[in-house]
Amino acid sequence: MGLRPEPRPVESVEVSNIDPDDDTISFDVDEVGSPGTILTFFPWPRARRGSRGVGQVTVTSFAVPEGSLDWWRERFERHGVLHEDPHRRLDEEVLTFVDPDGLKLELVAHEDAEAAPSWSEGSVAAERAVRGFHAVTLMERSLEPTAELLTEGMGLRRVAEEGGRVRFASRAGGLGTRVDVLSTPDAPHGRVAAGTVHHVAFRVADEEDQKVWREELVGRGLDVTPVLDRQYFHSVYFREPGGVLFELATDPPGFTLDEPVAELGTGLRLPSWLEPHRERIEQVLPDLEDPTRPRPRRLPAPPPGPISPG
Repeated sequence: MGLRPEPRPVESVEVSNIDPDDDTISFDVDEVGSPGTILTFFPWPRARRGSRGVGQVTVTSFAVPEGSLDWWRERFERHGVLHEDPHRRLDEEVLTFVDPDGLKLELVAHEDAEAAPSWSEGSVAAERAVRGFHAVTLMERSLEPTAELLTEGMGLRRVAEEGGRVRFASRAGGLGTRVDVLSTPDAPHGRVAAGTVHHVAFRVADEEDQKVWREELVGRGLDVTPVLDRQYFHSVYFREPGGVLFELATDPPGFTLDEPVAELGTGLRLPSWLEPHRERIEQVLPDLEDPTRPRPRRLPAPPPGPISPG
């Protein structure tokens, strides 16, 4: 997909010791890891395959320039990526596919993508490159409790609807500002494991803004964590009424806190409290190939069964 790797191990929410399964690897769309461009993976070599269902983010959608989906479909076919044919939904052209672990992803051709930057050294030309998140899809048993939180609690607007899908959007507009809620009353609950989404993060300006939001959410009866120091940002977590785990993360201090833009992703950076464990962490982290170097074609094993709804 032409994304920039950002290896950054961090601690889990309930860390009391260092566990290899708590290491994370992030991928950025642009040069600096701007809000709305970062997808993080947990490498769990022995993890069971999870299942998508109620109470989860079931689809992560990326924005690409309009007119590029035919090129992406051909690219997926060359690389053995399991995908559907492009289709229209909410007046947008969508290409759905899954990664080797069954994580469901989409590319959405959208006019907002044209003005957003991409990674200049990526393997995909700028006129087709991924520019950031377009939307996430939440699968819910009941629409209204989640809709109330998104609109009255978090200030999003209800902007579109098609079938059982309702779209909410930030008033700011642009990339990474849309949340789709898919109402599926009879669907089973999902199981978080390999190939599923753990949580979705929302951007807040700074710590003071985060404090205000936290008080608002607690006042609504939600169980919100204390502020957690993630080195590059500060976070609070809570579950929305349908069970999806939300995070509110601050912009500062940002990923350039401890290395210049040109070196982002080239070395292993650890927070001070994990530095004593560097040797052990380096031993368990998987190797990453340099995406700017040519490499032989590799066909990932497709997940079992068709791409399911969500």
